[in-house]
Amino acid sequence: MTGRYRVFRVLFMGFALSCFYVFPAAADISLPRLISSHMVLQRDMKITIRGWAAPDEKISVDFHGRIEHAVAGKDGKWNVILAPMPAGGPFTMTITGKNKIVLTDVLLGDVWFCSGQSNMVLPMERIKEKYPDEAGRDSFPEIRNYFVQEKLDLTRVHDDLPEGKWVSATGSNLLSFGGLSYFFAKALYQKYHIPIGIINSSVGGYPIEAWMSTDALGQFPAKDSLLKNIHDSPYINHLMRVRADKKSAPPVEVTDQDKGLTGPLRWTDPAYVPEKWHSFWLPGYWTDQGVKGLHGIVYFRKEITVPYSMTGVPAKLFLGRIVDADSTFVNGKFVGNITYQYPPRRYSLPPGLLKPGKNTIVIRVTNSAGKGGFVPEKNYSLVANGEKIDLRGDWIYQVGQVLEFPGAESHESDDYDPRTSATGLYNTMVAPATSYAIKGILWNQGESNTGHAREYALLLPALISDWRKKWNEGDIPFLYAQLPGYGEVEYAPSESDWAELRQSQLEAMKLPRTGMAVAIDAGEWNDLHPLNKKDVGQRLALWAEHITYGSDEPDYSGPVFRSCQKDGSRIILQFDHTGTGLAIKGGGELYYFSIAGADKKYVWAKAKIEGEKVIVWSDKIPDPVSVRYAWANNPEGANLYNKKGLPASPFETNNCH
Repeated sequence: MTGRYRVFRVLFMGFALSCFYVFPAAADISLPRLISSHMVLQRDMKITIRGWAAPDEKISVDFHGRIEHAVAGKDGKWNVILAPMPAGGPFTMTITGKNKIVLTDVLLGDVWFCSGQSNMVLPMERIKEKYPDEAGRDSFPEIRNYFVQEKLDLTRVHDDLPEGKWVSATGSNLLSFGGLSYFFAKALYQKYHIPIGIINSSVGGYPIEAWMSTDALGQFPAKDSLLKNIHDSPYINHLMRVRADKKSAPPVEVTDQDKGLTGPLRWTDPAYVPEKWHSFWLPGYWTDQGVKGLHGIVYFRKEITVPYSMTGVPAKLFLGRIVDADSTFVNGKFVGNITYQYPPRRYSLPPGLLKPGKNTIVIRVTNSAGKGGFVPEKNYSLVANGEKIDLRGDWIYQVGQVLEFPGAESHESDDYDPRTSATGLYNTMVAPATSYAIKGILWNQGESNTGHAREYALLLPALISDWRKKWNEGDIPFLYAQLPGYGEVEYAPSESDWAELRQSQLEAMKLPRTGMAVAIDAGEWNDLHPLNKKDVGQRLALWAEHITYGSDEPDYSGPVFRSCQKDGSRIILQFDHTGTGLAIKGGGELYYFSIAGADKKYVWAKAKIEGEKVIVWSDKIPDPVSVRYAWANNPEGANLYNKKGLPASPFETNNCH
């Protein structure tokens, strides 16, 4: 499911549900969902405990040897303020009025609000093969996670978060933690041994505008019409009707004309004998292998020989990533399916399914847009009993059905603009948490804004400033991940929306108590959701140690461009955060610097380190004025680091004099 389809689904649900929202029963005390057993409360800060009760009802909160009192207002709302307390626990909290609520296993520690897109959502379950030791063995009862369920509402600010619960980083619960936030929390916990609470409020596919309040967006006159539209019920109803009409009229009923399902034998049946099928090299896309402009259903088939030693035991089938949906069969038995392109295909095979000798794998792929097929450089293998069969290589395929998908060639085929989700996630997934005291904020978002990359340089600081005002805790540390490398490598200097957005993210560091983890080396050219969440989480933890914990470690960030100076035909670059010194990763020469004159036509440049400076030049540009570093969607090979191994941020200079 694409982000734009998901936005409409959630927009409709949020709008509809808001019409039936029921406040807690007036006769009983009730609490926001965050305030529950197993929660982590922020140490060393005043803590607000709030809830609902009958008007004028007297409430007491008993916690850690202290009792505070409140009286519910005419609207039924009440709150008490608990004095700052040091880290510790577990404790019990008792809230008493006409009824009594007892919360157990409550810890005092540091709470981090984590938000953004799918790379903040991506759970440990998705990366468990990359980090088998952590996913299978880690157990940290004092690291807790509250995952906020997805909900969007443009109509009003909510009083409470969607459904969720606090869970510990133990056993199978660990797999539900966001990978980036988990590695961040683990690094801090192992160093400071203080309980860590993570509130993960993230949704894939949404632009930053969805996470901004009306106050924040109201700073931008260009957003006036947007704000007007999203608060205009007829307009929103129109958008929902357009989308509903399109969804209610699918192009073709898939099973009606699919040749693979309608013949005497289904093509997934092991007894089926394929005739006149075509050769296919897996992984790859069928557009690149002789099939032009096809959107539909394509079957892929391979016979493999399995040794006796791999049979009679559980097995795992890895099929990389498939664009878009698949249903997979082994020896005629359905073993799993995924309905959209991003999740890795990892299907469990029961003992007895594989047999010694010949076995058949059939994959039924449905594609509705873009290039259908199998994403390269992923894991395509069959694993059992410690042995592995490589599935890359020769397969055969046949087209089951050609489908007419509306808008298959373009995601912009209707009048939907994802920015019409503006404020919708803030209202439901951020605002209700702003009364909950926190240590800081983690942010990992930007992919959905690359089409308006320069605007992000204004939007991100506006979000940071507004969230700080809403939490009312001063300059709360705001730490964020820069976009990783993604996409095909280009071997000539070129323009790049992703590089533009990284520059916008870099400029947001001008705000106090912000920190940015550079992630260009933690991406994957063929995956919007790279698996390397450990490096990024640990780099964010280094920033947290510096800003919030008083660490004097000099290498908490990679080099960040500060200024440039022209020296004849050379440009001298100076950096902040050089720490213990600049370095070239892997040795050799500096790579991915480009230089331009006044015409801004960039060419590759030579570069060298001199102390804490980098000197850049090219014989082709006798009068240079600008330099770029790692300026590409995927700047593979960019190698300016510091001596601790932290990469320099990509950047573009202003005119150098």
